[in-house]
Amino acid sequence: MSWFLFALICVIGWGCADLFYKKGSDESDKYSHLKIAVWVGLVMGVCSFILMPFAESKMGIGTLVSNAVKYTPASISYIVSMVIGYAGLRYLELSIVSPIQNASGAMSAICMLIFFIVTGRITDIGEEFSTLSWVGVAFIVVGVMALAIVEKKLSAAEEAKVEKKYKYGALALLFPLMYCLFDTIGTAADGIILDEETGLGLGEIDVMVLYGLTFLLAGIVSYIFLWIKTGKPYNPFAKSEWFKGIAACCEEFGQMFYVYAMAKEPVLAAPMVASYCIISVILSRIFVKEKLKASQYACVASVIIGIVILGIVDGLAEM
Repeated sequence: MSWFLFALICVIGWGCADLFYKKGSDESDKYSHLKIAVWVGLVMGVCSFILMPFAESKMGIGTLVSNAVKYTPASISYIVSMVIGYAGLRYLELSIVSPIQNASGAMSAICMLIFFIVTGRITDIGEEFSTLSWVGVAFIVVGVMALAIVEKKLSAAEEAKVEKKYKYGALALLFPLMYCLFDTIGTAADGIILDEETGLGLGEIDVMVLYGLTFLLAGIVSYIFLWIKTGKPYNPFAKSEWFKGIAACCEEFGQMFYVYAMAKEPVLAAPMVASYCIISVILSRIFVKEKLKASQYACVASVIIGIVILGIVDGLAEM
């Protein structure tokens, strides 16, 4: 399967996860983000133990520790960005929402390009990617960034109409910006670690196992913190928490295809997988009945055009 199909499946999986994250977030629950972290840690931890026998390197204690150290920059950055993103969902009406978070896709691609320039691989990349590839990436990046601007304007207009539920107007902006920063670090680190030419020798399954185990630890810490703060154990299997569980499953589903896309074409895959916010917008229109403006449709169209162009490029390369 080509990198493009891996990335496309990842986009669909994470787009669905984004929708269920929103539905599972409770603006009145200040621990909502930690409860999501518990669910994601649980799902990723279970998948890690299932995948462990299939890892390319034998996961003995010494190897596990060594590989975990190699993957620490990416895993910690991802976990911090995701928990920040979960927290930001409580202030969604006051923030720039997920599209500005996903600017990390373009930023991480730039970081990876800088790394490949330093390591002398930029010539190979220039020969590998056609002009049409960069045109496709441009359509995606412009669409995602334009959607961020549109969403910000719509959010500001809505805020002016209703009474503020929170007094975090300016601070709410920090959530997507911090998410973008840490996700950029994580995605760029993933692209460098998984790259088949200059990677650190970690296979795709190894990365999924390490990331899952790290998030399992974060989930356990979140569970203990919730127990201490609330005085009672959190029940993730309660009916009210099902949306969080569905989101976690969609997250892991997308993660499985993400690592393969990043291993094959990190520079092109990073901006494309960041466009999953477009899927969330479309699903919100279908299932939540949110009305979209013409400007939002234009942004969605731009991203779809970019994805189609990359699909054509990938198809031509396979011929």
